[in-house]
Amino acid sequence: MVDGTGVHAIVPDSSAIHVHDPALDGNRSLTACSTAHLGELQQHYHARPFVNAELWAGKIARALRRHPEGLSRERLVAETGLNLLQIDAAANWSHHRSRHHHRRTPHNDTPEAP
Repeated sequence: MVDGTGVHAIVPDSSAIHVHDPALDGNRSLTACSTAHLGELQQHYHARPFVNAELWAGKIARALRRHPEGLSRERLVAETGLNLLQIDAAANWSHHRSRHHHRRTPHNDTPEAP
């Protein structure tokens, strides 16, 4: 695809957060060299659950990257377009995901192997 040819599709993906445009959040742009390969990519993303809290966590992360000094909850609502319930759900999702991916052993402070 060096010559710019390829086939394209947009699929829903709660982990897809656009760098600047919130209207594009939750949609992943796919490009493949053939329709067969594009079909494989589409199947992969269609099999992945769309998790609203994951999408909201991504929106919060983007806002916090823009404001490394931090944001009040009220400013976070204004920056993300989320409500407080969505922000809490995103925080819970992030906390659960972090605990799930970074389990610690009782006698060691390093993460367990998967």
